[in-house]
Amino acid sequence: MLTIIIDYGMGNITSVAMALDFLGVPYIVSSDSRKIHQGDGYILPGVGAFPAAMENLRSLDLLAPLTEEVVAKGKPFLGICLGLQLLAKDSTEKGFSGGFGWLDAHVTQIDAAKGLRVPHVGWNNVTPSESTVLFRGLTGELNFYFDHSYKMDCLEDVVAGECEYGGAITAAIEKNNIMATQFHPEKSQRNGLKLLRNFLNYVESSTERQ
Repeated sequence: MLTIIIDYGMGNITSVAMALDFLGVPYIVSSDSRKIHQGDGYILPGVGAFPAAMENLRSLDLLAPLTEEVVAKGKPFLGICLGLQLLAKDSTEKGFSGGFGWLDAHVTQIDAAKGLRVPHVGWNNVTPSESTVLFRGLTGELNFYFDHSYKMDCLEDVVAGECEYGGAITAAIEKNNIMATQFHPEKSQRNGLKLLRNFLNYVESSTERQ
């Protein structure tokens, strides 16, 4: 089983890699589009602005091979923070930008009119949906670390978890093999490691079914 952490110049690569080291799983960090097919699962971290991220992914020719492996072949995928938002059709950040379009979703700015601090930075409770892969076996108060100014507006049937920040915000999504979190599991201590382990277990079971 090999997981590829996608390096497109905007991800929190070191923290994610350290988390996978701690969990003792094989992985590589790569920006080489020719190596994408080697992965059994993929993690797309993200920190920064949506338009710059899409520009980097296009310049590295990563969109087409990722879509082939994840959407066409059904390999497991985990987006983190900006990596969740990029799955949408579009974003209003710094104008208007098209995204991956893997989800019928749109990315909009968090409304600061309610006296909220934007960006939303810090720990927040997440309420998971029923029968999710990512939150399997996680119990009690589920705190995760957030750092974002934009949020995903998507169909309810793909929402795997929500947090409350001036209203319900999509904290995680699952659509078959495509998963993502708005929060940073790699910075969320024990709960974050458990969530990453759940994803990696899913990668392993998917590999065994192939």
